[in-house]
Amino acid sequence: MRDIADEIAAWRRRGRSVALARVVDVEGSGPRGPGAAMAVNDQGEVAGSVSGGCVEGAVVTEAIDVLSGTQPSRLVTFGYSDDDAFAVGLTCGGTIRLFIEPIGPFFDVMAARLRDEQPVALATVVDGPGAGSAMLVVPGEDPEAHECGTLGSDELDRVVRRDALGELEAARSGVRHYGPDGETTPEDLDDTEIVRVFIESHAPPPQMWIFGAVDFTAALARAAKLLGYRVTVCDARTVFATRRRFPMADEVMVSWPQDLFELRGGTLTARDAVCILTHDPKFDVPAVAGAVATDVGYIGVMGSRTTHAKRLERLREAGVDDAALERLMSPIGLDLGGRTPEETAISICAEIIARRTGRDVPSLRDAEGAIHA
Repeated sequence: MRDIADEIAAWRRRGRSVALARVVDVEGSGPRGPGAAMAVNDQGEVAGSVSGGCVEGAVVTEAIDVLSGTQPSRLVTFGYSDDDAFAVGLTCGGTIRLFIEPIGPFFDVMAARLRDEQPVALATVVDGPGAGSAMLVVPGEDPEAHECGTLGSDELDRVVRRDALGELEAARSGVRHYGPDGETTPEDLDDTEIVRVFIESHAPPPQMWIFGAVDFTAALARAAKLLGYRVTVCDARTVFATRRRFPMADEVMVSWPQDLFELRGGTLTARDAVCILTHDPKFDVPAVAGAVATDVGYIGVMGSRTTHAKRLERLREAGVDDAALERLMSPIGLDLGGRTPEETAISICAEIIARRTGRDVPSLRDAEGAIHA
């Protein structure tokens, strides 16, 4: 939705009616996860993707049927067909379930919050009693003070709102199963009574703080933006920390690390990353000390093994304990043999992805010997 909201808004301003297809569930190997969205207007124009090309043509047909009233809003399943090689399906062998519906009444509110990078969740009944009903969930707002919709009962709304706030915290979307009055153990109910609710959560984009306005910083900032990060570049030297040198960054701050951590360190979560690319103890020691005091998910520090060994001594002298130092990925990045700023940026981003997904990969930190052959 974040990628296609502006195009949908432009269609609606031109008077076009729009249907939205969202991936709500994936079994086996699927090209895109829950929350992937594709919009189709009444002229057959398309924005977004739900499968990378495997089933988009069939989805357009389904969406046009919904817009014309030929079919109601509904759940549609696409999977691999062994019986008919030419059947519409996924060549990757998985199964995806899409919910296809006309653009709902909460689109404008959601689009505005997405543009402002504010958290919002949309809960939609995709199967069972009340299919198609929806409820908007905005953290910190009293639902009784706003028109936020209903899923069918006050108790179901209360339980789903609670779960949606939890999904927002985890930046996760998916289908949950309830009874018609919010029962969270619906296994004892008849299948026709089970309410299947897709909770689509839109958390603010993850943050990457890059300390040090050096040559590698621009390459890393570009790669991080490609992955969807909100990038902040921080350096205390006014001559280097400039918007002209880092136009791709969302924010360029002239600041010492400790000041930034005191100001906003509490906003860092397990989804975020801190990358320290300096070689100056006056800067990297307080940057590391500030980072390990937060809940940030990744802390990478550039430098040779010799440089890092000396840095560890200074950090221990500054009062940083060994448990905190274990969080550091230094030398930074995967052991890919890269040398240029761009290759280094790719190795750093790959390491961040691997740490987040729990994959066992060859990090430079865990290797021995020279970094560069």
